[in-house]
Amino acid sequence: MSDDGSPKRFPERPWPDKQGAPDRSKRGAKPGRNDRADRPERLPRVDGPHRTARPDRPHRPSQPRVPPPPIPDDVTPDELDRSARAELRSLSKERADDVARHLVMAGLLIDTDPETAYKHAQAARGGAGRVGAVREAAGLTAYATGRYAEALAELRAARRISGDPSHLPLLADAERGLGRPERALAFATDPDAQKLDEAGQVELRIVLAGARRDLGQPQAALVLLEGPDLDPAQFEPWTLRLWYAYADTLLDLGRTKEARSYFEAVATADEDGTTDAAERLAQLD
Repeated sequence: MSDDGSPKRFPERPWPDKQGAPDRSKRGAKPGRNDRADRPERLPRVDGPHRTARPDRPHRPSQPRVPPPPIPDDVTPDELDRSARAELRSLSKERADDVARHLVMAGLLIDTDPETAYKHAQAARGGAGRVGAVREAAGLTAYATGRYAEALAELRAARRISGDPSHLPLLADAERGLGRPERALAFATDPDAQKLDEAGQVELRIVLAGARRDLGQPQAALVLLEGPDLDPAQFEPWTLRLWYAYADTLLDLGRTKEARSYFEAVATADEDGTTDAAERLAQLD
């Protein structure tokens, strides 16, 4: 999605622990801008004395196995988030270590090389498809690469396994990515929406406002974005995104002067250049 109201916040879990991890910032991964292949879940059916192929289902030859992406030798399972490592205890040590290393790589690459991160998550899924942290990683990397239908399936599976509702904003935004803003709006009444932390609540509001704008309802979008957190007592991690979405919605309503003031606030505070607020200001000028 573009920066018109879709979240790009990825949680700590199941990404690597930062403490004690070697510095891989110079690995050479090509930086990319922030702005969505399905894999069979079961093995092919095998005919045998206890299982006969149904005549109405023709035999489908199995697809050739895609080799997993390579992992640098210095990547270790210990770099994975502790709670995610705990979920891998049901696996053999060898498989758990292999899955953990792929998850570490997915976390390291999701911002700079999301396609390779997706391949690592798929390799992890092939070895531990019933682990919630693995399905979560598969969903997050699918979302990051624009595979929205796959992201929905994986994140829903992760939610069923773990009971964690923290990815409701991403689920709603994936519906937007599939051109279904009405389904995105349904997440406003999800029983678990009230269980989100403050950051999750703001992210969901931004996505729902984007869905309203998708439907040609900018005034309703503005109402969703308004609140005391537009003028916070202290700067929060989500403040830039909220200001940007608010400015974009004001622009839709023709309130250019007000929109410009919010774009200016974003551009001033955005020291890392995570948004294109400065470019938007130049366009307005």
